[in-house]
Amino acid sequence: MSVYLIMYVASYLFARAGFYWLSGLALILAAIFLYWYDYRRTENIVHLRALFSLFWVGGQGVACLKLSELSSDWNVLTWLCFLAAFLGFWLVFEILMRTQGGIMGERSRWFQFQGYEKPLFWSMIIVTVMSLAAFVIEALVLGFIPFFVKGVPHAYSTFHITGVHYFTVSCVLVPSLSVLYFCIEHGRNGARMISVIIMDIIACAIPVLCVSRFQLILAVGMAVLTYIAIERRLKISYAIGLALGMIPIYVILTIARGHDVSYLNDIFQMKNRNMPIFITQPYMYIANNYDNFNCMVEWLPSHTYGLRMLFPLWALTGLKFLVPALVDFPIYVTKEELTTVTLFYDSFYDFGIVGVVLFACILGIVAYFLVRMIKRVRNPIGYLFYAQFAMYMILSFFTTWFSNPTTWFYLVITGGIYGFCSWRNNGRRG
Repeated sequence: MSVYLIMYVASYLFARAGFYWLSGLALILAAIFLYWYDYRRTENIVHLRALFSLFWVGGQGVACLKLSELSSDWNVLTWLCFLAAFLGFWLVFEILMRTQGGIMGERSRWFQFQGYEKPLFWSMIIVTVMSLAAFVIEALVLGFIPFFVKGVPHAYSTFHITGVHYFTVSCVLVPSLSVLYFCIEHGRNGARMISVIIMDIIACAIPVLCVSRFQLILAVGMAVLTYIAIERRLKISYAIGLALGMIPIYVILTIARGHDVSYLNDIFQMKNRNMPIFITQPYMYIANNYDNFNCMVEWLPSHTYGLRMLFPLWALTGLKFLVPALVDFPIYVTKEELTTVTLFYDSFYDFGIVGVVLFACILGIVAYFLVRMIKRVRNPIGYLFYAQFAMYMILSFFTTWFSNPTTWFYLVITGGIYGFCSWRNNGRRG
């Protein structure tokens, strides 16, 4: 922690002096050190605090490089909020680890999950059919499929029927379920294995047809994290092959969304106009979110005292249609097209820096108990819960996960699958 605090102060001073490269480098190095610190003690490459440290602090370091004309010097309160978010998470996790223990110990063995193959298989069928049916309904009612609409940059955002789209995007859970299935069943049933592969193809095809790079990344990312949580390792060759396979799909989806290089460069406004787009685009999807947070800090006239973070309640119950004032709050961003924000955007919107600290502490508590739970998990769906939370920690720089109704819909579906698998497995044993 002392290393982080020293590097954070150094980053702040470098930024104030205009040495942005040094400011960013200080935090990137701090993020790598913090990840290594937790990995060295646990040998868990998807340790939740390690992931949060690497991507939250590292993302801030990337933002400190100030490579875009849209970037500006941050308000002191912005710096304090980013610091408070990390300290709240890290320290609460540390306190629980020292007082409660339970992080180390013998992990669950695969023979304990024998009997879960059929419940997992049927869970995949239910989710795949539900998602595919919802997609077909949206396509028929709306009269188009985004992938086949040319020259319309935001066609994907209009492919949305209220209530139905939650079921469409639930396909992102299928690849993770297939990972659990294959790890237990080991391909002994050939017919089921082919069926699972077909369901995986359908689950990945739906985000492609929706032209949703985010949903595709979420589906693949959670599957990879599920595998790592189970096996505690990932072969480098697998990782490289997966990355190489994702690149052309990502490029195709970018083109299908009408986002050509000139369009993106015009939006991103990089200081170096000759910077390759494959560097510019990921940089902006990380850096601009922190700048958007700073915009909110400087422009927000008053706090909303819980209304922003309760958006899932207003959305999933339909109250947002009955009382539009519950969700009628502007979003403060550097540019209209760049609307992604950090994990802590809504907590500050609601309660200021106090909200950031409290929310970070809650996340630290949840992360600790998930890390402890994964050591003694008795239902394989526990790994899917862990993978989802890990994905949210990795993309902590990207969006307000826990005030997003889709996140809670995924968690509810996962909870339903957990109960179904427990019931079916207990019934088999009985």
